[in-house]
Order: sequence, then structure tokens, then C-alpha cells
Amino acid sequence: MNTSPNWITTPLTAGLLRGALDLERTEHGVLPHRLPARARAQCSDGQLAMAESQPSGVRLVFRSRATAVELDTLPTKRAYVGAPPRPDGVYELLVDGRPAGQGSVRSGGRTLTIDLAAGTTTAESGPAGTVRFTGLPDRPKDIEIWLPHNETTELVALRTDAPVEPAPPSGRRVWLHHGSSISHGSDAATPTGIWPALAASLGGVELINLGLGGSALLDPFTARALRDTPADLISVKIGINLVNTDLMRLRAFGPAVHGFLDTIREGHPTAPLLVVSPILCPMHEDTPGPTALDFAKVADGRVWFHPMGDPAEVAGGKLTLRVIRDELARIVAARAADDPNLHYVDGRELYGEADAAELPLPDGLHPDAATHRRIGERFAERLLAV
Repeated sequence: MNTSPNWITTPLTAGLLRGALDLERTEHGVLPHRLPARARAQCSDGQLAMAESQPSGVRLVFRSRATAVELDTLPTKRAYVGAPPRPDGVYELLVDGRPAGQGSVRSGGRTLTIDLAAGTTTAESGPAGTVRFTGLPDRPKDIEIWLPHNETTELVALRTDAPVEPAPPSGRRVWLHHGSSISHGSDAATPTGIWPALAASLGGVELINLGLGGSALLDPFTARALRDTPADLISVKIGINLVNTDLMRLRAFGPAVHGFLDTIREGHPTAPLLVVSPILCPMHEDTPGPTALDFAKVADGRVWFHPMGDPAEVAGGKLTLRVIRDELARIVAARAADDPNLHYVDGRELYGEADAAELPLPDGLHPDAATHRRIGERFAERLLAV
């Protein structure tokens, strides 16, 4: 920590944050959440708790002529027994909307060691760490610090060498998006490199990202969070997590989708609403879940995933990506007769067979950084069209 008397400490408040739906006061500072407290209270699933507290799309935004910025944080890092080490989370600096630096908190914080085979988690705690950005231009400017999309981050202190004030509203339309770990940003290299952030930048909209790794499961509390969040444009990407978890059968899936969309429409009756089906994932196109990690297969530092289901089980109502796409297309077509602002996007238009041949999914399930960019560029076209 720099103790120079020239440093100004600014309280970390909701007025400096964009992309978070709630801000929890903690022992050390504040913890941004992407689901409101009421939603979090309705589900005790550890995967969801981890995903929604990882600040994908959340950024500190303020105006200042500061030439140096320090941010103290308490990150929560994850380590999986039998898997290669995970890289440190990346903090990304933008000045007047342009990239101006990156950093990480490499020491301190918490570490969760997860043993998936044994079903156990052990925790170690350490002190807060600091990410620093220096050499900023000495003029009034809008500063954004995008928090790590894949690392729970408690914000402890913000210091600058000039006064800070909240940035004025951007004037851009607000895009509210919900999806799986792919929307959350799995295997993207940086927080602005996740495909929703890329699409938002190219489409000129303000992102609120409710991509929840492993947790896009048509939960009613998530639908209510979408309903209650002000937005000009909404998209929901549905499917892969339902196959991964083998959560429901076709009989339950259709009514669950209708209920999810009904709830969103209660709060946003006329906003453009895009229903996006899964991108291509060869292992689950015709083979149902659940999905499991294959620790015996490691490539480029990644553990692979593989399907545990049997294609013969589809006749009994198990879901595959092909089944889900057909059902989503049917539901949207039926509802669009009375809802002209409802649209269907086939995920294979964002990443399909030709893309898989050129840019295969590195772990069988998640896109890499280059594929995030391709998906983001293609989805930006849909945003601009709507």
C-alpha cells in the first residue's frame, strides 16, 4: 500500500460501479453481486454463489484527471485438485473507452482448493493485494477498471492522485444479457474480451452481464432479476447448462421456457427480447448429459469435458442441444405471433460447424479468446439489427 500524502482515498459506492445488481458490505470492503440478495437467498447452490459473485462485466467507472490509480482488492482464487493451475484474474483499464493497461493481484486473497472427486473444498485466507495503473494522461477523463470476470473480487480501497467523481451517464442503451459460462466468459483472456463485452462495445450499448457459469437453468429467481432490472434490450441464451446438469426432461423444458419469458415480459413488455439457442458443441449435439470432467485428458493446460449420457435416452425425454434448439425455435415462433419484439437467434449462426473446424473448443465445451471475439462480432450485428 502506498502511503504518500498525495493519494486520495475515495469511498467505494454503488455510484462508481456499473454492471452489478447489488453491493454487499463486508468485513473488508464491498463485494459486487450480479444477482440481488433476494435471489441469492432462494438458492444454496455453491456453483451459483461462486458464479454470481464473480464480477463478469462489472467495472468501476469514474471521472478524474488522476495520472495514477491504485485499487486494493481481496480476490478469491480457485484451484482444482488434479487440474493445471488457473491464471490470475485480469483487471483491465480503459481511458475514455480505449484500452490503457492491465494488471493482476498475484499475492494475498483467498484460495479455494476444490476436489471434485471427493466433493470437498478447503479454503486459505490471505491479505488484500493491490493493482496499480500509472502514467495516465494528465487531463479530465473517464476511467474504467473492468474487474476479473472469473475471480470473486472484494473491493477494499480506491486511491488516486487527483479527486474522483462519478462519470456522467453514457447515454447508451442498456443491454441485459443472461447465459451460461460461455456468456460468463470461460476461457476468455480478459474481462473486456468476453463475447458479451465485445458485442456491447461494437454495438454501442451498456452491458449488464448475467452470464452465470453452470447456472443458466431457467431459475425463477433469475427471471425475476431480469424482470426487475431496467434495460432497453434483453437477451437470454438457453440450453447448454440444462444438458450439462441433466436437470430436466423435454416435458418440463417447454413450460419452463414459457414461464421464464412470461416473467421477463412482466417488467419489459415491449423491449426487444432475443432468445438465443446454444452454439455448436459437438459432444452434446445428439448426446445428452450430464457432463463430466475428464482428468485423464489434459491439453494445453486444460482438462477436457465429456458427455455421460446415451443418445438412446433422447426418446425418453432427455435433452440434447439439437432438441433444445428445435423446441426454442418452436416456442419463439408461437409467441412471436402476439409479441413482435421477440426474436430467435440460432446459436450455430454465432459458432457453427465451419467455426468448429477452424477454432475447435479447447476443452470440448468452452470457446477460446479468438472464438469469443468471433461470437461477439456476430452478436453485435444482431444488436445493431434490433
